[in-house]
Amino acid sequence: MIRQLVASIAVIAAAAFAWLYFAPGAPQVLTNAGIVLPFGPQAEAASAPAPQAGGPGQRPGGQVNGGPQASGGPGGGGPGGGRPGGFGARTTNVITSGVTLARINDTLAAIGEGTPVRSVTVAATSGGELTEVLVRPGQIVEAGATIARFDSAAEQIEYDRAQLALEDARATLTRTEGLASNNVVAGTALTAAQLSAANAELALRNAEMALARRTIDSPIGGKVGLIRVTPGNYVPAQTTVTSIDDTSSILIDFWVPERYAAQIEPGMAVTVNAIALPGQTFGGDISAIDTRIDPASRTLQVQAEIPNPEGVLRAGMSFTVSLAFPGEEYPAVNPLAILWSAEGSYVWKYLDGKATRVMAEIIQRNSDGVLVRGDLKPGDAIITEGILQLSEGATVNLLEGPDGTGTTPSQPSVATN
Repeated sequence: MIRQLVASIAVIAAAAFAWLYFAPGAPQVLTNAGIVLPFGPQAEAASAPAPQAGGPGQRPGGQVNGGPQASGGPGGGGPGGGRPGGFGARTTNVITSGVTLARINDTLAAIGEGTPVRSVTVAATSGGELTEVLVRPGQIVEAGATIARFDSAAEQIEYDRAQLALEDARATLTRTEGLASNNVVAGTALTAAQLSAANAELALRNAEMALARRTIDSPIGGKVGLIRVTPGNYVPAQTTVTSIDDTSSILIDFWVPERYAAQIEPGMAVTVNAIALPGQTFGGDISAIDTRIDPASRTLQVQAEIPNPEGVLRAGMSFTVSLAFPGEEYPAVNPLAILWSAEGSYVWKYLDGKATRVMAEIIQRNSDGVLVRGDLKPGDAIITEGILQLSEGATVNLLEGPDGTGTTPSQPSVATN
């Protein structure tokens, strides 16, 4: 019990000595309370010689001839007087940084996949034996060029038979018309001859179509893909023979977030980079925009067309697509300047040697600054160090950084306490 009491007294005594020697206003508090100690800062101040600037008998700390001087007098305990660290007016040293403008939401990057501007899958329209393939993979062909041929002997015979039948029907029609003009035959015979000639023409056209189907032609111009069949084999109808891609332009399908839907329109310029071609950039524009937002991903599908005159871009490549937007500009401040209060975030602005509080709503945090919405403009001086000791309108001493007028202090000054 006694040891605990002694320990408590020792702790209290140590705290009192610490307060007396380290608290800036401790001597003044004791003096105001009428307590004079024979040791400590009070005794040191009483034994110190009077400064030359003071009157006869004046002592540091505002005492004249051992008695307290009236508050506000020379060397008194009023503002600016007394021992350094007393209750006098304090000027805080601060460091500032300038406000800059930063732009956000001005670019959009997306990943897309390329497809040919036109692409067809060439298939056999009828079955039969494939006799020859006239193209090779990678070859550039024009529209209408022959790709492959099937055995067409039977179709050729039918075509020749249809030609003979048409010639005979036309000759019969000519004789019947001559006889009908002399009233030798009845009108019904003439009508029958005309119908026979018309049917013969249709039969010839049908045979010609069947013969043409034994040849596969390219419907578009472009580059031939892999050949999927081999000559000599029987190829059923609708079997894929090859594919032809028109890669004079590449269409890139990509998806953008919903918030950009109102800003994207056909004809907007885009730049793309192919992952397979590092260091190369290609330009194009938006050719089509989907009419609906995907409800699952909340994205909008967009299609861009990229000219490919040299043919270096291939269908199926992966691309990084970049779009430029006007964006939004906000003041950017040093992250160290942000403080919080019940009203929200704010910063201290340095203006004519005073500290002014400015509310600053945080828009976006970056590694090199914080974008805010507030009454700030580029070049304003924002206090970044010494902010915890500030109050509205407090006088501050600028040690380093801009002062909001486009200049910076030439040398750090020393604050006056």
